This record gives sequence, structure tokens and C-alpha cells, in this order.
Amino acid sequence: MKLKFTKMHGAGNDFVVIDAINQNIQFTPEQWKQIADRRFGIGADQILVVERPQQPDVDFRYRIFNADGGEVEQCGNGSRAFVRFVIEKKLTDKNTIRVETMSGIIEPRMEPDGSITVDMGAPILEPIKVPFDATGLHGIAQGNDTLWPIEINAKSCLFSVVSMGNPHAVQVVEHLDTYPVTHEGPEIEHHVRFPRRVNAGFMQINDRQHISLRVFERGTGETLACGTGACAAVVAGIRRGLLDSPVRVTMHGGELFIAWQGAGKPVMLSGPAVTVFEGEINL
Repeated sequence: MKLKFTKMHGAGNDFVVIDAINQNIQFTPEQWKQIADRRFGIGADQILVVERPQQPDVDFRYRIFNADGGEVEQCGNGSRAFVRFVIEKKLTDKNTIRVETMSGIIEPRMEPDGSITVDMGAPILEPIKVPFDATGLHGIAQGNDTLWPIEINAKSCLFSVVSMGNPHAVQVVEHLDTYPVTHEGPEIEHHVRFPRRVNAGFMQINDRQHISLRVFERGTGETLACGTGACAAVVAGIRRGLLDSPVRVTMHGGELFIAWQGAGKPVMLSGPAVTVFEGEINL
């Protein structure tokens, strides 16, 4: 079949966005993987699918497929691309929309300056709900957070575990540019204590309102930016007593801005979303 698509990115985290309202989309994991392939397909970190909602009082359903073909719960940068896509394609005349995801309802909005803010909901902080298996581990208190010691490549690392609708393990490192992210990332992603795998975040504290971040994403590898990873890192830093909201997050692909007022409150994610090109591919 001939598939129409739009290529987009948010701070370098790139997406193939597909309108499944006006196209009949029934693909296998292998076909999603083919679309994401940078040599034999279009190329993307994630594929975003726009569908009609399945719940009342919701504007759209939002599905996310990683580069390995697996469907995942959430993607913060993708949610900004999503709202720009549906507005540009005139699928809605609203600037704020309610979107159904695998992990719940989110509310992205287009700001007057063209940037996009997303209410990502409150973070999930109970290890069992992340999910993270803390059985037999002795957590270390830091501020309002608990750091969990996990052995990675024969050394003990301390992690905050946070879910932003998808699981994250965040550690603080001193020299981010030279840290072995691509070596440790796969070990963390597939660690037995994360039953649904995990996104690995590596955070350098620059000052109390500025961090640098690299994220090795579950099912994709290291990306130029990760919206939910930025949210999880800021939540972890605030809970540890190291950061104050709002926080500027610098990643290789650009900058995001995260605001969080504490436990039970939603995390607000702001940043760019850019349309790169449109095209068709035969599958």
C-alpha cells in the first residue's frame, strides 16, 4: 500500500507521523520497524499514529511505536509534534486538545509564540508501579527521594526510578559528554529489575535551574532529546533537593523546559515541534 506520512522532530528527537483517521493503517511490528529504519525506510526514533478517540470527551487517540517496532506508552517530544500535526492538517480547530494514550490522557496546547506545552500528568513514584523490582535492595534516602543501588557493568550505580507513563531510571553523572552512555544504556534498559525494560537517563547538574541530559531510550537507543526523560530527570532532581522548578534541560538536539510543583502535581513540558517534510512510501 501507499502510505502518506509527515516527518517531524522535537529538539532533534525525530518522528514519522501518520494520519490513521483518513488512512486505513494495519501494520505489523516488522513494518513499523521498516518505516523507522534509517537506511531502508524513512528513518525515525518513533512513529506516531493519529487515530480517532476511543473514549468520550477526548479529541484523538495517540499511539507510539519505537524504532524496534514495539508499541510504547508515552513520548513527550512526540506529543508536541502530535498537536502541531493535527492543527496543521486541520484535523482540529482547537489550540488545546485532549489526547488518549496508552498511559492515560494528556493535554498539549499550542502557545501564541508557536511553542507547545504539554500537561504530562503527575509522575508515578512508587517503584512497583514504575515498574521496578526493589526486592532485597536497601534504598538510600536523599531529600524526598530514594536512590536504588543497582550493579551495572560490575559497578554499583544509584538510580531514581520514575514513571512518566513510561519507566525511567535516572542517575547523576559529573562529566556527561564523556560518560559511557552507549555502553551502560543497554545494560540499564534490559536490567532484570525493570520487567518492562526502562529508559536510562544520565543527568549532569549545571545549576539549580539548568541540567544537561542524555537518554538511552528503550527500544530505540540514545536519542538527541527525550521529553519524558527530561520530565523524569527534573522530577528526580527536585525530589533529591538538587533542583528548583522551572528547569532548563539541555540535550544534544536542543532545549526543553520543565516545571513541576511537587508530589501529586502535573509535570509541564514545553519546547519546539518542527515539520521537516511530507512524503509517501510504498509498503
